[in-house]
Amino acid sequence: MFDWNDLRFFLAVARHGRLIDAGRKLGVDHTTVARRIGALEQAIGCRLFHRSPRGLTLTEAGHRLVAHADRMESEATTIVEEMAGQDVQVTGTVRLATPEAFGAYLVAPNIPLFNQLYPQLNLELVAENRAISLSKREADIAIMLGRPPSGRLFARKLTNYALGLYGSADYLAGRPPISNADDLRGHGFISYIEDLVAIPQLKSLTDVVPGAQVLFRSNSIVAQQNAVAAGLGLGLLHHFSAGHDPRLVPLLTADIRIERAYWVVVHADLRTLPRIRAVVDFLQAIVDRQRAQLDGPSGMVEAA
Repeated sequence: MFDWNDLRFFLAVARHGRLIDAGRKLGVDHTTVARRIGALEQAIGCRLFHRSPRGLTLTEAGHRLVAHADRMESEATTIVEEMAGQDVQVTGTVRLATPEAFGAYLVAPNIPLFNQLYPQLNLELVAENRAISLSKREADIAIMLGRPPSGRLFARKLTNYALGLYGSADYLAGRPPISNADDLRGHGFISYIEDLVAIPQLKSLTDVVPGAQVLFRSNSIVAQQNAVAAGLGLGLLHHFSAGHDPRLVPLLTADIRIERAYWVVVHADLRTLPRIRAVVDFLQAIVDRQRAQLDGPSGMVEAA
């Protein structure tokens, strides 16, 4: 039988990927962490981590053990809460994966409030436009642009949102007015590098503006918005980010509107953990407060 306390060290390494970082989190030396992991692997009879100069990554057996260890941690927290007769401070680390726009414009600006509410809960943000595997522990929570097709995952729609066409005030000031789609001929556009975008929903420009002349491409929507704001050309941007940018002007809001939805996805084994519930609730509060900005200038977004 292994020492149950060794699972604390196992989870710390699984979440941080390095013995030094795990030791710092637990308040012990990294050699102690290595010794406890070695004892756990010997007791269980299998290797839990692959070792490399860049750190430790979970083996297949390690991935299976994480789900069990997370549930045990959750049960231990519940015991403390019930025995104490009151809620305890939510602690730990949660890694959140989001599309870049969601992370940059919705999550990051609200981190100070998150830290006030949960001073002992560390939130790690992975904001990039690629598919994230929850089963491989790339993240604890993922914000996706659709319901995942399969797996032991819990998913629910977090919010609807919309994108629209924008240009900078300086760019538009020197050109004829744009009053319909035909007026877009001759304008340059900013868009994604299509072969670097792993999320199909992000490839929308050619559907909205067939034959669009693209002057600049980037896999970063933040870079795209800055290029549009600098006056390079027009771009399809999120209303919740571009609508706050005083450099930008919305165009053809009645005609050009892309409607999508964000889904919050958690591995089924993790959804009841206090730290997971805290982050999911916080994300819901963020989007609830910014409903009008998510919907954009033309009103309510239809359910996806």
